[in-house]
Amino acid sequence: MNTAPTHSLLIDGKLLTTGAVFASHNPATGEPVGHAPEATRADAEAAVDAARRAFDTTGWSTDRDLRLRCLRELHRALDEHREELRELTIAEVGAPRRLTHGPQLDEPIGIVKYYADLLETYRFTEDLGEAESRGQRHHRWVEKEAAGVVAAILPYNFPNQLALAKLAPALAAGCTVVLKGAPQTPLTTLALGELIARHTDIPPGVVNVLSSSSSETGEVLTTHPDVDVVTFTGATTTGRHIMAAASASVKRVFLELGGKSAMIVLDDADLTKAAMFAAFTICSHSGQGCALTSRLLVPRARHDEITQLVAAGLDRVQVGDPADPRTAMGPLISEQQRDKVDGMVRRAVDDGAVLVRGGKRIDPGFFYAPTLLAQVDPDSEIAQEEVFGPVLAVIPYDDEDDAVRIANNSRYGLSGAVHSADEERAVRIARRVRTGTFSINGGNYFAPDVPFGGYKQSGIGRESGRSGFEEFLEEKAFARVVVPEEQA
Repeated sequence: MNTAPTHSLLIDGKLLTTGAVFASHNPATGEPVGHAPEATRADAEAAVDAARRAFDTTGWSTDRDLRLRCLRELHRALDEHREELRELTIAEVGAPRRLTHGPQLDEPIGIVKYYADLLETYRFTEDLGEAESRGQRHHRWVEKEAAGVVAAILPYNFPNQLALAKLAPALAAGCTVVLKGAPQTPLTTLALGELIARHTDIPPGVVNVLSSSSSETGEVLTTHPDVDVVTFTGATTTGRHIMAAASASVKRVFLELGGKSAMIVLDDADLTKAAMFAAFTICSHSGQGCALTSRLLVPRARHDEITQLVAAGLDRVQVGDPADPRTAMGPLISEQQRDKVDGMVRRAVDDGAVLVRGGKRIDPGFFYAPTLLAQVDPDSEIAQEEVFGPVLAVIPYDDEDDAVRIANNSRYGLSGAVHSADEERAVRIARRVRTGTFSINGGNYFAPDVPFGGYKQSGIGRESGRSGFEEFLEEKAFARVVVPEEQA
């Protein structure tokens, strides 16, 4: 008998189950981890109604002290239940244990503290001083206030990080939130709702958490007239649909979408270090990261040398049980995703790319071998489309201008990297590549205080940092006439 537990929705302060549930599976084994309630259209509407009521009729949006206290409580609850969340993340997301000590769990918990600290010091009012106009003096100032009800829609790859990167700044700003987890990883997000309900004083309706295996609830959240802001992370194609759906009511939309980021190895770089960095990066969470550098641009004369160094690095990657502390790379999220990755690799080889390593399934579970393709055409599908798997495409270039041209030859612009012995040269190259983030010689920009987002079809707006906080604020300008006695 299947004894996998069923988790609960959070709507208007109540933990609820529904008649229908769907299973969440461990991608390392294919076995069920637990069951999530199948939220209906009515559930989504109830969640939006609760968020609207909490925003319009309670003091949440104006009571900074309450918000600060609740954020501190949430941080404490996450910290105290860290190990339970770790095991759930490993089981449901397929994240290697070592990755949960970084961006899959431990670092995201720090996001809540960052926004609590920012809320404590942030100035919501800016004095613009006086100005002369129409024969009178006018005193002007700007106040920032919460944008309203937020619909936050998550993907499956980093559910803790993405949930908290949306939820924490929205709550700090005074917004109320409806959070929808990905259908592949609903339990991780529902666990967050359960912690909020049981271990914080966040008022009913301020945070609502939904799970669903269909697109119906997402449609409600992106079209409902009482939703003011939609924040979405996921595929660019879905982002386009969300923009279109939200346009009818002119909602504020900010999107963190796909990427096809390039790592440029310059001719003076430490090739061994650069190759190691390239191999490590593409295997991080099995390549299921939108900002990972999946194109490796190398000097044409050094193509074969660098390719062999990367291949040697991939040979050292330990693939296996994500619960094992020694594992460096776990499974893909599903059989469907593995089929997609495998199909793209096969088509790349048919198009002329050279398969150097990998290109095969590993059973049981949804594993795919770290894969290296060489002599890749920069205009081919494998060089242009997001794979979301452990597949690195090596592309030769002729000179610096050619490298920059190839790096910018993408509809995406999320991230990038460059390796060079000359840091000033590396920075010059980085400034020419049109992306929202950039790593120089292995530098790590990913942190709660750093704005993250992309150019072109990689998204709109920024997540994290002060910029991520201000995405959830409106600005209101005020002016009053300065009376004569004040001018004396």
